[in-house]
Amino acid sequence: MKREPPQFWRSPAAARLLITAAVLANWLSPAAAQDIRGLEVCTSEKQMDRRTGCLQANIDFLQQELTKLARQTEDKLAVADRSLAAARAEIAALKLTVEKLSSELTRIKAKAEADGKK
Repeated sequence: MKREPPQFWRSPAAARLLITAAVLANWLSPAAAQDIRGLEVCTSEKQMDRRTGCLQANIDFLQQELTKLARQTEDKLAVADRSLAAARAEIAALKLTVEKLSSELTRIKAKAEADGKK
């Protein structure tokens, strides 16, 4: 006696789920790994001094990249700080303008009420 698959597995939603799972499995496979440009594969070296030199070259490269990224990050932070300071100055100027307009409006309302009572 042959069993029928559950109703769910015959639905279009199940087909989409299976296709999505297959695509994700292919996309996340380890074969999709990318080498870091500038690094050498040091495991192919047989002599220890050559392997050590290769590893040291990799270390030097990574240190240079970290230094460059740190400098870029500091530059971006400095730009953001300047932008924030300018925005704060603009906000302070706008607050001052709103206070002046508010006091002027209060004065005009008081004058209009005084003229209306006469």
